[in-house]
Amino acid sequence: MHSEEPQYAVDTRPGQWVEDELGPGFSYTTIARGRDEEGPLSATLVRYLPVEASSPEPPREQKHWRDAMLNLRQGLDRVLAGGPQAGAATEEPTDVVLGMHGWTDYFYNAELARYWAGRGYRFYALDLRRYGRSLRSWQTPGFVTSLTEYDVDIEAALATIREDVGPVGRTLCVAHSTGGLTASLYAHRHPGVFTALILNSPWLEMQGSWLVRNAAAGLLDPLARVRPKARIKLPEVDHYWQSLSNRAHGEWDIHPLWRPRHAFPVTAGWITAVLAGHAEVNRGLDIKAPVLVMTSDRTHLGTSFEPEMLVSDTVIEVETVRQRALKLGHEVAIVRIEAGMHDLFTSAARTRAKAYEAVTRFCDGYVPAP
Repeated sequence: MHSEEPQYAVDTRPGQWVEDELGPGFSYTTIARGRDEEGPLSATLVRYLPVEASSPEPPREQKHWRDAMLNLRQGLDRVLAGGPQAGAATEEPTDVVLGMHGWTDYFYNAELARYWAGRGYRFYALDLRRYGRSLRSWQTPGFVTSLTEYDVDIEAALATIREDVGPVGRTLCVAHSTGGLTASLYAHRHPGVFTALILNSPWLEMQGSWLVRNAAAGLLDPLARVRPKARIKLPEVDHYWQSLSNRAHGEWDIHPLWRPRHAFPVTAGWITAVLAGHAEVNRGLDIKAPVLVMTSDRTHLGTSFEPEMLVSDTVIEVETVRQRALKLGHEVAIVRIEAGMHDLFTSAARTRAKAYEAVTRFCDGYVPAP
């Protein structure tokens, strides 16, 4: 459980990985340092390395020494067997997964990391600028004026992964909600980076479809240009937090500062950026990698918690999103998960097992193990 006085995460030194709050096997490093008008700015990459009870992961320096000796032994074996010289040996590429969160969110789902590790992938998750472990006290939470601002975070995360593992093989992106929108737009602009996309309830269109979006954009664009950090007055609701938190009706231990009870304040600049992303999806993207889009089978919108919200998506209109999903790219698989919440991997155990089964089927077909 988190303390009653939640703390912001601490920046790491370049190349340093420190123990993460998720426990054994999890660590994080600060990336993409820089400044903006609010002050120092960064993103954070979380890493999962399974820890075997009988064989704990050695320190990085010891691991490098062990690997070097193993490579030397393998090289000598090849020479004695008449194979290629040791100097010609190449390091085996590592398959990786990069996770991306949604609005007012961060990475906390250790079960998701363990699933991918079980499939042979090295799992990483990115807390984008002004979210989760990357959020600082002087910042406007979640604020951007264009979703392309996240390109720097994504590219820095991928570079850090290459530094960590060496040659990278297949690269999967697993993204949720607004992160699914961001990942889709990035994959459209940067073909070949991701081997496949797995989108968990991606927010591809405004509730009420394009008519509401166009009307909202017309009202908000002038304000966003002049006062991008102006707050849009919306009702404060906590029903989604109640469906997640183990302090209410959920089962997840979520950080009270990084995933607060009420969503981050919505700013004119941020919502305009999201609406622009929705409009781009509606015009049609050209993602060449295979895409899996998963949603709940139902939507239940409301302003206060109801039990139905534990088996429904309370954020997006799932029918509209499934229609927009067809405009993402060349190969799109769409799966409905019965009784799923907005984050399908936080639903009840039986429901999220169905979500994992859908991911397994997709991967077995589109990115089978070598």
